[in-house]
Amino acid sequence: MSSPGATPAATTDPFVHPALFYRDSEEYLAGTLGFIREGLANGEPVAVAVPGPNLALLRAALGSDAASVRLMDMTVEGRNPGRIIPGVLRAFADDHRAGRVRIIGEPIWAGRSALEYPACVQHEALINAAFTGREVSILCPYDTERLPPDVLADAHATHPVLIDGNGRRTSDDYDPDHIVESYNQPLPAPPATATAVVFDVTTLAHLRHAAGDYARRAGVPEHRLIDFELVVAETTTNSVVHGGGHGTLTMWTDENQLRCQISDSGHITNPLAGRLPAQTYRPGGRGLLLVNHLTDLVRIHTTRHGTTIQLHFDLDRDRP
Repeated sequence: MSSPGATPAATTDPFVHPALFYRDSEEYLAGTLGFIREGLANGEPVAVAVPGPNLALLRAALGSDAASVRLMDMTVEGRNPGRIIPGVLRAFADDHRAGRVRIIGEPIWAGRSALEYPACVQHEALINAAFTGREVSILCPYDTERLPPDVLADAHATHPVLIDGNGRRTSDDYDPDHIVESYNQPLPAPPATATAVVFDVTTLAHLRHAAGDYARRAGVPEHRLIDFELVVAETTTNSVVHGGGHGTLTMWTDENQLRCQISDSGHITNPLAGRLPAQTYRPGGRGLLLVNHLTDLVRIHTTRHGTTIQLHFDLDRDRP
């Protein structure tokens, strides 16, 4: 496989975002180790955020070089795909602004659920807008043996460059904006047994505490109750301020998750909302970012007729 680190000659944008298609561990290491070691040889900061088994594979193969690489388990750091750009990719890149930065990010693996996948593929599409003009190379591996054909096809649309056993080429199907819009679909409806509450500015304070009581009864661990209450407070306040002054909060449990839905008449026009680090010199803009950091999964459907946000908290996950 060819090295994915250099900027293609056909583009003037310093940002590089190739997809690496691999069939087995041998091809995985062939496509990733060269990327890492070339970066280290050039004195470039390198980070790796991939699922645990692949992380262990790379750690062992890197040997002593592993100490020079920021290694992260994507199943933890990227549990919510909306957290990956601000909390993993931009966090690392923004800490190393002098010269090129290299990152391997694998946000889509065979264990991702159908419910999570739309948020994952939108994340991959939005990376391109989040890093335009930056001296950053982000290599995204895709397991061609375990991922379905539609996922691999989407990778062609979210990555301008493709790498596989035949070499490196430009993607003829690259269209990240289409991916963002095509996965902006209505979300699964809450069950008839869900608890629904209409709210406005006069009921926000009571709503937060009532939601916390519901979460406690549902089995949310005590150390995460404050997270849940903060998330409810941020999203419902946003509905009052930006979503027509009122909305509906719906809560229910499904298997090992507490789910929370906020619906209002607002429209989120910026698809990167909540996915970029907060700017210290600007007030506001932190609500949805906080929600992405504290929640195990965030799904959004937004149109000019209204917005629905579904938040998922894992009840069997002992996250600090």
